[in-house]
Amino acid sequence: MSRSFPMPQAFVSPDRIRSLFTEAMSQMYRAEVPQYGTLIELVADVNAGCLERDPDLRDRLARAGELERIDVERHGAIRLGTADELFTIRRLFAVMGMQPVGYYDLSVAGVPVHSTSFRPIDEAALNVNPFRVFTSLLRLELIEDEGLRGEAEAILAKRRIYTPRAVALIERHEQKGGLSEAEATEFVAEALETFRWHGEATVSAETYKRLHDAHRLIADVVSFKGPHINHLTPRTLDIDAVQARMPERGITPKAVIEGPPRRHCDILLRQTSFKALEETIAFSDDDGAIQGTHTARFGEIEQRGVALTAKGRALYDQLLASVRGEVQVGAGGAKAGAYDDELAARFKALPDSWDELRRADLAFFRYSATPAGIAAAAGSRLPGDPEALIAKGYLAFTPIVYEDFLPVSAAGIFQSNLGTDQQQNYATRSNRDAFEAALGATVQDELALYAERQAASLDSALAALGLAGLPLKTVA
Repeated sequence: MSRSFPMPQAFVSPDRIRSLFTEAMSQMYRAEVPQYGTLIELVADVNAGCLERDPDLRDRLARAGELERIDVERHGAIRLGTADELFTIRRLFAVMGMQPVGYYDLSVAGVPVHSTSFRPIDEAALNVNPFRVFTSLLRLELIEDEGLRGEAEAILAKRRIYTPRAVALIERHEQKGGLSEAEATEFVAEALETFRWHGEATVSAETYKRLHDAHRLIADVVSFKGPHINHLTPRTLDIDAVQARMPERGITPKAVIEGPPRRHCDILLRQTSFKALEETIAFSDDDGAIQGTHTARFGEIEQRGVALTAKGRALYDQLLASVRGEVQVGAGGAKAGAYDDELAARFKALPDSWDELRRADLAFFRYSATPAGIAAAAGSRLPGDPEALIAKGYLAFTPIVYEDFLPVSAAGIFQSNLGTDQQQNYATRSNRDAFEAALGATVQDELALYAERQAASLDSALAALGLAGLPLKTVA
């Protein structure tokens, strides 16, 4: 007698779960922060205008597989308080196909956290939905007041930022290797609760003030039920246009755009924002009647360019440091014009053409065999030098977009939205080992990921031309 067994339920792809979560997060944040909706509309208008005016840009984005992702592209940011919270958030993001990439020490810029970015790493997954979450862990050891440090530790030890059902679904994903459609939908709803804003502090007004006096970000992390999403960032194709047009929509931008200057060939990451909202909160004093305000959540916009190699990044860091060391921009923005002018002047030392950046090994590119190259390969012997193939139009290259973050820019955004120019110098510096121990994993090296994508694309392109194995030469 034959027996029949039920077929296992099909698992939903991590890409789909990530897309469902991104949409749910966007809807929640739009309801919580109405100006976010205004910002999304402005960015959409600017992007549509850019693509209409610049067919070459549209074609380049289409060839790279990036065109369809622009409208859905977002990055969020959260701040966690304990090692256990960081350990579990890694597992939560793994359900969505997101891995920790890069280590960022913001204490060197006066912000008592260190961070990583959770994001997809596969090119196909990135082009489906490149959702990223810049995730910071509070460094309690940087609180100088021992009594306040112990109090903060005790407060954080009591809170639970994940719902029991979210944890159960994470465990099911780990045990079974995936989630069904129904489970994925439930997981998104449960995971979203971790990021929701709560207008009630878990501490008294007096405790909040002491935490706030130590550092505003410490108060933000310790005083609430969970790590509310503090911004959700769309990607624009022209951040200067967004910056100029924000006041037309009733939004006041920060004084300067963080990152590199405006260029013909965009590099790395440029970011701007509007000042954090001042939101009413209720403190947990005995009668529950004490009200106060808290500033944490703000609007941010980003423009992404090509990923730079180690050599290019070293030059970028050198040029940026030379400007920031000489021209300071205060909260009033009185010197914003001087800063922008000096930034543009210094960055003339970094080539502003795709071919120069590529030939000097300053940036990463994706290679592909052209139709002309494939046709030529079928009928004749091709030159064995990739540069000659490029010159003849047989081998094409497009910039690989930078998917990660810049610690100086992140610190600049944090500081401007904390409403202060205060800089604190912490004696303790980078502690990557402690961060990775809390994470329960090693963070991926973003430069290695870009190098692997470049090498794989070149190998594939050369194989298509019947020339597998040729090295790519760069100029000194």
